[in-house]
Amino acid sequence: MRDDKTLERVYKEKFNTVYELGFVNIIDRPTRDITGIKKHEELPGRKKISRIIKSEMPKVVCFIGKVTYEKYAGSKDFSFGWQENIGESKVFVMHFPLRGKALIRVRELQEIKRTIQSL
Repeated sequence: MRDDKTLERVYKEKFNTVYELGFVNIIDRPTRDITGIKKHEELPGRKKISRIIKSEMPKVVCFIGKVTYEKYAGSKDFSFGWQENIGESKVFVMHFPLRGKALIRVRELQEIKRTIQSL
């Protein structure tokens, strides 16, 4: 039996403190693909992410997948990689984990790690 409360507790109490990483969904429900997202459904998630970035001030914010960043930024005019900062936080858009070769994402994560270490 799946216990979502236990998983949620692990993310909040252990994952974030041990790895200093946090995950935030721009849309708080599962979708099969982008066609399942209704127009403007991402607006509350955009506000939530902006509040978290402002209050937590992470060194790096990583958007996983082009569509995620597109929904956050409200623009399609960007490429994978580093974007304009959000406040003091550096912003990176990486490839979605289920698309393409894993080597691409490994390299992206290594680049993010190098940047964090240099801060």
